[in-house]
Amino acid sequence: MKQTSLAVTTVADQAADALRRKIMSGELAEGCSLRQDALAAEFGISRIPLREALVQLEGEGLVRIVAHKGAVVAGLSIDEISELFMLRSVLEPLLLKKSAPKLTPDDYARLDAILADYKVELLAQHTTRWGELNTRLHDVLLSRADQPRTAAIVATLLQQTDRYTRMQLSLSADSIRQAQQEHEELVGLCRAGDVRGAASLLKRHIEHASRDLERFILSTRRAPGQAA
Repeated sequence: MKQTSLAVTTVADQAADALRRKIMSGELAEGCSLRQDALAAEFGISRIPLREALVQLEGEGLVRIVAHKGAVVAGLSIDEISELFMLRSVLEPLLLKKSAPKLTPDDYARLDAILADYKVELLAQHTTRWGELNTRLHDVLLSRADQPRTAAIVATLLQQTDRYTRMQLSLSADSIRQAQQEHEELVGLCRAGDVRGAASLLKRHIEHASRDLERFILSTRRAPGQAA
């Protein structure tokens, strides 16, 4: 019995991962209906683990399950998105102040590699990796804070805003360049030991992204909270 339960859970997790990638990449847009029969056939699984995957993604804020209607890709209003970024702008600088003094040479090697990858993907216009690289850079910068509960909250906030950030970055060359410049400055300030300056820049960086994203979403929606 335990083996069967574990197998079902593993299949559900795999289905959740596949759906999460589709949502994050924009392949499944907000408001898109998630037909369980079609998805189960696509993944080659039964509807039981698929339902578990949808419930998991609902808990992450990526899917909304409506009684008698089924599951849809969840969308966020402008106010909800602004709140998520506001929370990031408060929590991430706090973590950075704890983490930056303890970043190691290996951490800086990873950060430099991410910045180099980011530059390559920018020149190649490979938009699908921009959100991933952005999240990885923030993760490394904050990784030495030793504040697991706050870090878990931030990880959830990054996940919930990632698909919107990808959309905004993919259509705004200026935002990409600004993000790249600010990332390079962040790493430089941490490397120089200017923790206060790095935390201040990180807060402005997140606030810039929030404002750009709000403008972008308003320009692509008929009205706040409605998908265009």
